[in-house]
Amino acid sequence: MIQKIQDQQFTDKRALLPFLKRLLVYATKQKQWFRLFIFTIIMVGIFDAIYPLIWRYYLDEAIIPLLKQYTPLLQKGITPAVDALKLAGFASLFILTGSVQVIGVYFFVKYAGYIQEQVMYELRREMFVRLQQLSFSFFDRSAQGWLLSRITSDTERVTELVSWGLLEFTWGLTMIIACSSAMLYYDWRLALIVLITLPLLIALSIKISLLILHYSRQSSHINSEITATFNEHVAGVETNKVTAQEQRVSNNFASLTNRMRASSYKSAFFTALNMPLVIFIGSIAGGIVLYVGGQMAMAIPAGITVGTLAAFFNYATQIFWPILDIASFYGAAQNSLSAGERIFSLIDEQPEITDKPNATDFDTIEGNIQFANLSFAYVPDKPVLHNINLNIKAGTSVALVGATGGGKSSLINLVCRFYEPTSGALLIDGTDYLTKTVRSLRTQLGVVLQTPHLFSGTIRDNIKYGRNQATDQEIADALKQVGAEQFIAQLDDEVGEGGSRLSMGERQLLSFARAILTNPRILIMDEATSAIDTLTEAVIQRGIAQMVSGRTSLIIAHRLSTIKHCDRILVVKNGAIVEDGTHAQLIKQQSHYYQLYTQYAEQETNLSLIVND
Repeated sequence: MIQKIQDQQFTDKRALLPFLKRLLVYATKQKQWFRLFIFTIIMVGIFDAIYPLIWRYYLDEAIIPLLKQYTPLLQKGITPAVDALKLAGFASLFILTGSVQVIGVYFFVKYAGYIQEQVMYELRREMFVRLQQLSFSFFDRSAQGWLLSRITSDTERVTELVSWGLLEFTWGLTMIIACSSAMLYYDWRLALIVLITLPLLIALSIKISLLILHYSRQSSHINSEITATFNEHVAGVETNKVTAQEQRVSNNFASLTNRMRASSYKSAFFTALNMPLVIFIGSIAGGIVLYVGGQMAMAIPAGITVGTLAAFFNYATQIFWPILDIASFYGAAQNSLSAGERIFSLIDEQPEITDKPNATDFDTIEGNIQFANLSFAYVPDKPVLHNINLNIKAGTSVALVGATGGGKSSLINLVCRFYEPTSGALLIDGTDYLTKTVRSLRTQLGVVLQTPHLFSGTIRDNIKYGRNQATDQEIADALKQVGAEQFIAQLDDEVGEGGSRLSMGERQLLSFARAILTNPRILIMDEATSAIDTLTEAVIQRGIAQMVSGRTSLIIAHRLSTIKHCDRILVVKNGAIVEDGTHAQLIKQQSHYYQLYTQYAEQETNLSLIVND
């Protein structure tokens, strides 16, 4: 069995740091945008920290002096005219500060969105390019859903961290530094009352965030199990009923939902606990500041001004909100770490099939193929092909037959260089193809698979997929050559996703035309007619006969009627070629091929009798 690919793991305890460093490389590719992004966040954080100072100076320079000035007049029963000039000045300063913040918020939101999209573009582009470069062995051990989630959900999670998560972290750190600096500048004693609680709160918030993350992941995992179980047992409800297993599967499902409920409850509990706990500790610090600061303000002489006391109270309650943002960033970073590992493991995956140093291009291939003492294994120590020695002359049509798993497709895959020999050599026109470039080989191959794949677009787009510069006349000639003339007048028709608007036989005819349009020197057909009905196969046979004429052809077929007229028929069994000859020669030997053909003829006869009956 082929092993499934393992995600790259950062096993060091400080695994988060290399992940963030690598992610920041993508974020800083547009250096000017990134610098402006960080600058506007810091600017907004600093101006947020300025508000308590505006309040301090407003009280100490405007309100308190005016009250002292007006108190004697009020005691005499005289109502003084209020001097609103200073009040207006501080009001204007407040509005100006708010305006600067509005501008800063607009730009850092804009830059955050831009950076997220830029990083998402880069990651998705690199992953897609890498997927096009990787060898077939990678796709053998990678599920399609696994790859799709790398491109979609994992990328979104990681890019949100480097944009909005980085925004929260930078703002929170700026606020803590700015507020702490202001408090230490105006009174170090009150500052220590506030700052001494910060390490405790940061550690506590991070711990709670990690607990939330743990139970959220657990809940998400169980939810996936619930979805899979639900789908499986709704689809298999008939089997459950006929085997009387309704109660058992219901109990199993109830157990899953109970586990889901427990995990979701714990996640919700710690989510609800986080903010109130921070507020509570912040309130305690604020209360201590009011008590101690109040005594200092009322002392004779006063240790601090009323404005300073008010500013410290604001800082005492305000400085704890950034802690939530930093803890949230840490939790999000941990949550994104596994997604980042999966993304970077894909980007770092190296193709197994690459051009060797100093590899040269094939000239026009004649089509001679030689397997020289060739062995091959998908998994080490589990060989699939054993010491194959085979010579195929140019222009020869060769059929490969045998039981499933015998090694037929492996031979084909080696010719296409989807895989490379474990030992021995494969020579094209007498040259080891490992010394040549992969592209120069594959551009001279024509491959028709068992299940043809058509891309969304028109019939014309799909036929000329391998040769985009082909003219409509060349497309028409290719269609005529494979016996599909009816499509010549329908080149602009849409085929639908995956060719859904066409029958299987029509899709196969178009895949024949696509293969033949490139005028391949070596033609390969892997079970090209097994997915279509017998009547459609009869139509296609005329096209196949024209396709194989004049070029080296390798054909795998279970329907032996399609390969009777091949120049050679090879019987492949347990990774070795056990028979080699024409149809007549092998029938005369009455061995492996004779048994296969006899079984096939009996099946066809029985099917004919059933239909006629």
